[in-house]
Amino acid sequence: MTETVDTEAARHLTTREGWRAFTSQPPSSPALLSEDEYAALSDADLDHYNEDRLDHHARLLVVATSTVRHTVTSGRRLILLNRHAVSARRGLIISGPAGTGKTIAITQLGLAHELQDWARHPDVDDRIPVVYVTVPPAATPRMIAAEFARFLGLPTTGKFNITDITDIIDSVVGVCTTARTGLVLVDELHNISLTTRHGAEVADTLKYFSERIAATFIYAGIDIEHSSLLSGTRGAQIAGRFTLIPTHPFPYNHEWKGLVSTMERTLLLHRHTPGTLVELDRYLHKRTGGMIGALSHQIRGAAIDAILTGAERITRETLEAIPLDVAAESPELVTSARESW
Repeated sequence: MTETVDTEAARHLTTREGWRAFTSQPPSSPALLSEDEYAALSDADLDHYNEDRLDHHARLLVVATSTVRHTVTSGRRLILLNRHAVSARRGLIISGPAGTGKTIAITQLGLAHELQDWARHPDVDDRIPVVYVTVPPAATPRMIAAEFARFLGLPTTGKFNITDITDIIDSVVGVCTTARTGLVLVDELHNISLTTRHGAEVADTLKYFSERIAATFIYAGIDIEHSSLLSGTRGAQIAGRFTLIPTHPFPYNHEWKGLVSTMERTLLLHRHTPGTLVELDRYLHKRTGGMIGALSHQIRGAAIDAILTGAERITRETLEAIPLDVAAESPELVTSARESW
């Protein structure tokens, strides 16, 4: 199955076109030229070569961490267990601090399911095996219904009444049923608060979707186990059907060292000494707080700077020049904020 995607919408996973582009053949990495070939490039060819390498390092590298593997294995198991369930299908909640790989984990599960579905049904082009949506801030039932409709390419109006919402929900259920959707990924779940009327209604809307669409639902969000989503009557219903997979910053151990080594092997720099980042893995852990998102950002940022400046190498000094997010730089502030929720 091939599909040409050249619209701005295709860059977002929350559209069907964008998701298809994500699950299609990934772009190949440019080859690192020999020193003689590199020195012989004209100015125009050098600009093109560097642009390809910049694009390569700008892409988010997906590493098969223990969290990703656990999520994919658990998700695929649930999809099989739910295949013939009439009701009360079970799901997963991936929960943890920001930057610990939750979105990567659920999108890799979605990718695995979509590729498997294509392999089983290679001649059926109207299937939509996976739906991926994010919960908007201060979400309402109207907004969450519109997110599902937008992914599926269904028309919605800017302002609609309750009848229109019902029509949209019915259309979403109908399309997902016809297209044999087997997996629904709902990200940014922490934007729902069951302590508000709208939040409770959004939770009810998602529950309705999960009962009407014969699919496995996977939720991801920040510290869901400490939020209102698992409290009260509604929370008890969610807790009774969903298994929680927590994500955490990585400790300084063998897996962390492997992450650094894997990322270093992807570098396309002409003067970088292999093993430099591995020797700095303890520093990288201390600087990033074990956050895989911060680690990826720091290494990719330093690689981009190395190309832009012509240094063509990463050192501790160039790594220190990359500013990180507050969670990585000041984890105590995030912990304090979480305790005050």
